[in-house]
Formats: sequence, C-alpha cells, structure tokens
Amino acid sequence: MNNKKMGQLINAHLLCCAANRTAQRISLYASRFDFLRALHLSISEQPLKLGSLKNPKISAVSAIGLLFLMSFMTANAVYAQGHAGHTVQPPAAAEKPKAAKTQVPQPAPPEEMAEETPQVDISPEQQRLIGVKTVKVSLKPIQKVIRTVGRIEANERKQATINTKIEGWIEKLHVDYTGRYIKKGEPLVEIYSPELLATQQEFLALLKWAKQPDDKKKDDTLSLMLARDANAALDAARQRLRLWDISDAQIAQIEKTGKTVRTLTLYSPVSGFVTQKMAVQGMKVMPGEKLFDIADLSTLWIIADIYEYEMSFVKVGQQAKITLSYFPGKELSSKIDYIYPTISADTRTAKIRLTIPNPGGQLKPQMFTNVEIRISLGQKLVIPESAVIDTGTSQVVYVDKGEGAFEPREVELGLRADGAVEVLRGVKAGEKVASSANFLIDSEAQLKGIKPLRRLK
Repeated sequence: MNNKKMGQLINAHLLCCAANRTAQRISLYASRFDFLRALHLSISEQPLKLGSLKNPKISAVSAIGLLFLMSFMTANAVYAQGHAGHTVQPPAAAEKPKAAKTQVPQPAPPEEMAEETPQVDISPEQQRLIGVKTVKVSLKPIQKVIRTVGRIEANERKQATINTKIEGWIEKLHVDYTGRYIKKGEPLVEIYSPELLATQQEFLALLKWAKQPDDKKKDDTLSLMLARDANAALDAARQRLRLWDISDAQIAQIEKTGKTVRTLTLYSPVSGFVTQKMAVQGMKVMPGEKLFDIADLSTLWIIADIYEYEMSFVKVGQQAKITLSYFPGKELSSKIDYIYPTISADTRTAKIRLTIPNPGGQLKPQMFTNVEIRISLGQKLVIPESAVIDTGTSQVVYVDKGEGAFEPREVELGLRADGAVEVLRGVKAGEKVASSANFLIDSEAQLKGIKPLRRLK
C-alpha cells in the first residue's frame, strides 16, 4: 500500500471520529433539553417549595433541576466568552479606486461681501419684555453744564488791618468786641507814647521859633543853633508826625492850640465789621503789631473749584447761577471775574472767583453755595449717554436696522453735556440707536460671538 492510499485512509478515519463526537454532543444536548422541558412542566404544574415536608420528591427534583440548569448556563457562558471575537467575517469586497476630483475654480467674492454685517436679532415681543427703547441720532443744540460748590469769603479789596507804628500803651479802647459795625472815620483806640509826646514838643518849639519876628531870632539861643535849617527841621518834625498816622487835621489842631496831645487816636479807614480784635485795654503795643481787622461785607466773593478738564469751557465774564440750601427758592446771579492761575496738586482743581452783592447782609463769609455755569456748545450730532457701552477699549452703540435686527457698531465720541454726547464718527443723522436695555442686547451678542463693526472712517 502506497503512501497516498495510506493518507486517504487516515483522513477518512479522522472524519469518522469527528462525526461520532459531533453526534454524541448533539445527543447530550438533546437529552438535556428534554430533561429541562420535563422539569419545567413539573414545576409549572405545582409550585416549587424547597424544603417542604409535604412534597419531598418535588423539592428534591426541583433542587437538582435548578443546579443542573445553573451549571448548564454557566458552561454555555464560559464557552461563549472563550470564543468571543472568533466570528468569521465574510471577505470584504475589494474597494474600487476613487476617481480624482477635478477642482473647479470659484469666482472671488466681491469686496463688499467679504465681511458680513454682524447683527443681533431680537423679536418685537422680546424687545417689549426687556424694555428696549430707541432714539434717533440728530443735530441738536447742547449746553455744557458745570455744577460745583462755592464758599463765600470777604472781598479782599474791602478789608483793612489796623496796626500801630509807634511803641506805647493802649490807654482807651473804643471798639471792645468782635463783630461790631463801625463807620469810616470812627475812633478805634487811643495809644499813649512818650516818643510821640517828645516829637510834638519838638515840633511846637520849632513852630514857636518860626513864628518869631526876625529881630528877636538873633538874640534867641535856639535861633543861633538852627538859624540855617530851622525851617527844614520844622518840616521834618511835621513829616514824622504824619508817618505815625497823625492826620493833617490833628497836626493843624496842635499848631492852633499850641498844646501837645497825650495819646494817639487811630481811626477806621473803611466802613465794615470788626472781624478780628487783638487790642486789649492797657496792653503794650509795638510798631507793626496788628490790633484790628475790618471787612466791608456789602459785596462778597464766592470761591469755587473747577476740575482741570472743565477749564477749557470756563472764561471770565460768563454768567453763573447761585443757589443756597438755607435760602430755598432763592436764586442769585453773578459773573466770573477772575480765574486763578494755579491748580491744586491734591484735588486737581482750579479756583474761580465770582463777586456777589450783599445788600441785606444775609450772606455771611464761610457759607457754602451751589454754583451752576451753562455754556452753549452749538449744534452737534448727539445721542444719549445711556446709548453708549464702554468696553474699556472702545465705545459701542447698537443701531436699529429694523425687523428686530440690531447692529453693534463702534463710535468715536466728542463733547459730553447734560446727559448727551457728541458723535464724531460711527453713526449718521437719522439712524436709530438703542438707548435702554442695550446691555442686554450686548450680552446676547457676546453669547453669540458677534463683534461690533468698525465704521470710523
């Protein structure tokens, strides 16, 4: 027997063995199926009660059946898990080669279509719910209103300080309290001064010699000493009395009576109120020492602070309205008469001065006032300040395009005045912008990634 036949016999034997094993496995599965079917029928006819003393046979059969069923299910699960993923897939069909696509050139979009106009869509019902309001961009006359606080002060041009130019003692005090009103020319104080008394005596002696006839001057000892400059000495004595604030009327009185005055009387040079009093009865005074301050309060100054960015609007001669909280309903009018040349380094403000009459004396120094200055800026293209959203790097408005569409647009702003702001670039007259609830529209735009359009050229 050759090798070929031997191989054929061996293959036939192996096929027979495999067929027998397959038949045995099928028979085993069939017997298991029949047993399980019979067990199911017996259980369905009478409920399963394990451990029941009344039906011990059924209990035993049920228990054995359950154990067999569990082992069968476990074996099948293990078998299935072990052969998972070994499913034979049918051979895939050979992929056909893809044809190369021909690139068709597209026409370039026009320049005006390169960038779409961004817009946010808000339905009319949503606009009503969130309170959207629009206002038309228009040319309007606007005014810059500057409001500040002023402080009333005494008019420096109508103040006087009383001091003495000689050394002496206060012998009589005519003004004995602060706040007293005095008129111009009224006496304030009398000062006794030995030096003043000696000068008066010298003046009277020179005056007496000057009045003597010429024939008697030759025999007089004084005439021999002052023959050459007697008249000059007399004029010097008179001038010294004047420098000590002795008036010409007082000097004339001394010449007329030929008597010295014991004290020097100081008179008020202005009419007004004594705002400061340092003089006390009997005190010693020295040259240059201040005794009284007197202020005429018939006209007063108002000193107000203006921020440096407002300085370009303020000019001398502009009208201002003055109101006071303690005089409700009363308005006063004044003009700016001076702008101080310096700015405070701490507050970054400059001071302006206004003069105001005070005929009834109701206004007092150190009172506070409200100052309002209105400056006309002419016709400007304006929108409300509430329509502008400041992003930190730009200013944005939402232009109403109609049918619920709002276009975010950058704008360039100019002057701000009384709730309105000038628009230099970005919108045109006649367009409508959202003036309320625009922050809600902006939030919607941010959520959708819509950025404002720049039209500043």
